Amino acid sequence: MATWAIGDLQGCYDVTQRLLEKINFDPAADKLWFAGDLVNRGGQSLETLRLVHSLREHSVIVLGNHDLSLLAIGARSEEEQRKVNPDLQRIVLAEDRDVLLDWLRLQKLAHVDRELGWMMFHAGLAPKWTVALAEKHAREVEQQLHGNGYRKLFRNMYGDKPAWSPGLSGYDRSRAIINIFTRMRYCTPSGRIGMDDKGTPGTQPQGMYPWFEVPGRVERELKMVCGHWSALGLTITQGVHAIDTGAVWGGKLTALQLDSEDLRIVQVPGRDVPAPVPGQHPPRKPRVEAKPEAKPEAKSETRSETPRPERSGEQRRRPRRHRPRGRNGNGSNSTPTPDNNGPAA
Repeated sequence: MATWAIGDLQGCYDVTQRLLEKINFDPAADKLWFAGDLVNRGGQSLETLRLVHSLREHSVIVLGNHDLSLLAIGARSEEEQRKVNPDLQRIVLAEDRDVLLDWLRLQKLAHVDRELGWMMFHAGLAPKWTVALAEKHAREVEQQLHGNGYRKLFRNMYGDKPAWSPGLSGYDRSRAIINIFTRMRYCTPSGRIGMDDKGTPGTQPQGMYPWFEVPGRVERELKMVCGHWSALGLTITQGVHAIDTGAVWGGKLTALQLDSEDLRIVQVPGRDVPAPVPGQHPPRKPRVEAKPEAKPEAKSETRSETPRPERSGEQRRRPRRHRPRGRNGNGSNSTPTPDNNGPAA
């Protein structure tokens, strides 16, 4: 039995299948943790969402900014839905759209497993949020997502302000919580997010820090796994394991085994892309190469780890492809179009 965390899929169905094959995923015994952004830009978002939905009994999912964008688009009129990029449009106009979107809306913003010793969220945590506070604030928004008022939440969740403050209320509070969990990269010690800062550490304005290195942050008793920041690359530091390695931009798709005594990382090549998309940051190469199977240190400043080579002796059975139970599970060759309709990437 193994528990694997997997970085941002972003509609890369074929890549996801290759990764499941490489880790020898066995739904009868294994568990998958998806770190959000299941959809958008990869050209196969419908197939990817159907695949993850078919694995729902064996998976934990946290919502990313692109997932929330999809849900908000799904709550609009059909006329408005036809204006979005083709990758998301295929989902909102699909015959099984209601099944997929209703299921996706019931997922979490944060997942905590104290027995395993891990928590997962898509982007980041506010400097003063303990694990317990993060759980509490995630549940606040999840209650709105899971209830009858979700459409009003979607209409009010867009915007960069206000910055987080414990005294916020109403949709300002919900928006601030969503931005932290799904959009954060850099922030100030007070928790104000640098929304326009998406590059590698060292490129941000003075006074902004990577959220996991901001001065005055609280100590957290659990190891953390997240995605979202593809320009960061594979990063392991301060108990944080950032595993968005830019599969959709031609980088890699990463899986991290959470229940292994040794640090075990498995990667497959990402989507073939002809050229970088203007304004987007490709994932950076690891700064430091570590020895295979190195154990992560709680205080380690290592930005990257070299994946452990997979050995044939570790295979439990012959890899097989995992087909979604929904209809039309074949991959699509549609060209992805960046989406600007949801919370900023």
